[in-house]
Parts: sequence; structure tokens; C-alpha cells
Amino acid sequence: MGKLKLSDRQLYALIEAVKLGEEVKPSQGAKRKAFAKYKIEGWENSKLTGIFYSIQRRLGLIDEIIEELVGVSPLILDPWLRATLRVAVEVAVFRDPSEKTRQHLKGLAQFLSKKTHPFVGYYYYDLLPRILEYVPIIDNEEERLKWDYLFPEWFIVRMKNMLGDEAEDLLKALNETLPTSIRVNRLKTSVEEVEGYLKRKNVRFERSERVGTVIRILDPFNPEWLLSRGFAIAQEEAAAVASLVLAPKPGETVIDLAAAPGGKTAHMAELMKNEGKIYAFDVDSARIRRMKEVLRRTGVEIAETIKADGRKAPKLLGKEIADRVMLDAPCTSDGTIAKNPELRWRLREKNIPRVVQLQKELIESAWKLLKPGGRLLYSTCSMFPEENEEVVKWFLERHKDARLVPINGPYDPGFLEGTMRAWPHRHRTIGFFYALMEKKE
Repeated sequence: MGKLKLSDRQLYALIEAVKLGEEVKPSQGAKRKAFAKYKIEGWENSKLTGIFYSIQRRLGLIDEIIEELVGVSPLILDPWLRATLRVAVEVAVFRDPSEKTRQHLKGLAQFLSKKTHPFVGYYYYDLLPRILEYVPIIDNEEERLKWDYLFPEWFIVRMKNMLGDEAEDLLKALNETLPTSIRVNRLKTSVEEVEGYLKRKNVRFERSERVGTVIRILDPFNPEWLLSRGFAIAQEEAAAVASLVLAPKPGETVIDLAAAPGGKTAHMAELMKNEGKIYAFDVDSARIRRMKEVLRRTGVEIAETIKADGRKAPKLLGKEIADRVMLDAPCTSDGTIAKNPELRWRLREKNIPRVVQLQKELIESAWKLLKPGGRLLYSTCSMFPEENEEVVKWFLERHKDARLVPINGPYDPGFLEGTMRAWPHRHRTIGFFYALMEKKE
């Protein structure tokens, strides 16, 4: 690899993208906007996109270096200075900049002076030599894993406690980009027809071995044509497995308690052959709009969307009315880091108990909705036992009328007998947990 060459314009585009990435989520929207402003196109776009995502993945580590050099948290610095320092650390510490690029990094002092205040420019200019000379001290295993795989230390410690030596494989898998996965919507087409379309487009793909309607697209290809016509829906294999485990039948009454953006609702409607009734709850207006659009495209006729907190569902619908309840509970979403790289630094260990409290309130609500003989699936895209096995144990101790229905595959047993877990490093999908419960007659 030669030395990294970046022009002034390319550095400005990166800084604006990083700054905008703090306000615009997901961050790719920020990147597109900033790159368009500086006319970053073609090969230039792919080179800078790689650097931008690398900054997102390393963000916590980059901020630690800034804090070490500046003496305060970067979060209290001027936003332009913070974004410039993040780009400078990425280029100087983690890459091998050419002499010309090092000069361009110095030139950013003037860029900062114009954007904010000359003092900010002077401050950056003074600090830059220390950034260019920075060498990290790595003196223990957790530090090594943090530098190699870019995760907060508390997260690494937890994964090691859970998986032992296998934790490193998991961290590695969370850094790999997952291929785009789509689930074929059999209300409108067949798997063979979708595969035929991809073949005609000369796109490499593979059919999932665990879910026959899930296809992984192995080339850079946007399946928008399939999605906009409702022939397929963007969905990871592990998420599709949830509906198959709950297995709703035609004619049943089903409640989806945290339904948006609607992937599982649409899947259940397909399994029910559009016969019966699904009540799909969510609290977020924007996500409900997206869900309605997904259900319209996919030809789902039996779902009614309700903008309300799932905890209020028994009051709104009445008790013991559902044959099946899907509770894909709100969670820390750490199982999806491969899909959302910047999430790793937003995770806070101290937030887990608050999420768990919400999960417990929702599962209580789900139970009230369920008829005797009915089934409830509790699932999350988290890997932390507190959000998974611990919630289920807590629930089973409180409800003597609940029995765990053992799930036998397609993934591995969870840490509580009868439950199941999908692991990114073992199953090439997002991290997921499943527990199926039946209300005794």
C-alpha cells in the first residue's frame, strides 16, 4: 500500500461529513450530503467513503486519543474542531499520510479559523504535531482487543465473560460487512422468480439454508426494483426466523407489539395467507409511516396499524383476544453492529437496566393479550443475557400459567434450556434471541 494522499477539498468533505454525521442519522445520509457539496464522485467517492466509515467504527477510540491529548472530553469542544480532530487522528494515527497530506492537515488551521474563530485555528495548529507523533500504549489483552476490533472495553469484557476465547471471533464478525439480505414475499411472487431476476441482472446471490425465502445478494447491487414492487423486503435471516418460530396460522388473531418498520408483520401476513387479523403497534410516527408503506407494497390486507405504546394494548384491544403475540422487544440492538458500525460507541452499559424495565413491562402486556392455549414469542436483537434469558426467567417465575416451548433450531441453544440464539460469528447473520411461551389452558 502506498502512502495516503488527500487533497484539501477531500479533507474538507470528510470533516463536513463527520460533523453532519452527529446530527443526521443514519450517518450515510450525512456523508452523501457533504460529498455532494464538494463534488466527490467516482473512485474518489469510494476512497473517501472507506475513510468515513472507518472513522465511524473507530469513533470511541479516536475520541479517547483526543481526550488524552487535549485533556477534556471532545464532546465539549467546538463541533468544527471536534470533527477536524477526528479526521486528523484517523489520517495521522491510523493511516500512513504522504508528506503532502501532512501539509494539508496543517492547512486545516485556516479552514477552522474561517468556519469558527481564529483562536480555534491556532489551537488546532499547536496540537497537530502531537497528533502526528502519537503512539498508543497497549499493555493488556483488553487494550489489544480494543485496538484490533474497535469496541469499548466494557463490551469486550462482557463478551469474554459470555463466550470465553470465542469472543474474539464474535468481535471479528461484528466488524465484517454483512451482504444485503432480502426475504421474498410469496403473497406476490416466488423465490424462483426473484432468483431469475437476479440472474438476468448478472448478480451473484445465495439462498439461505435456514430460511428458504431469504436471499443474500453477494455483489454490490441495489434491489430497489424488487422492494418498491413488494416482491421482496429487506430483512436479515435471523429476523425472518422469528415469524417462523411463532408460526401464525391463517384465520388467527395476531398482535405485533413493537412492529415498525413492518418486516415481521408482513412476513406473518404471508404465513397466514392474508387470512385473519394482525394488530401492529408502534409509538413512532415516522416508523409507522414506513410500516404502512411496506404493508401497502407487499399487498398485506389483514394488518391494522395502531400508533400507541404496546404497554397500552390490553386497554385498547381487551384481554385474552390473541392466538399469537409477537414481541420483538426494543433493545440495545448490539446484535446489529455489523449493520450499524457507529452503534458500538453509542452503547452505554448503564442504559441496559432501563431497556430491561421496558422489556418486562411489554412482556406483561403481551401476556394479558394472549388467549389460554395461545403462544408468545419474545425476541431481541441483543446479545446481553439481561435482555434475554434473564427477562424470560423473571417472567416464568411470576407466571405459573406459562410454559417454555422448546425451540429446536435452526440456531444454537440459548443459556436457558429451550431458548435459542443466533450468533454473528457462528451463523453469518445478526445476533438474535428467541423464547417461545405458551399460556396453559
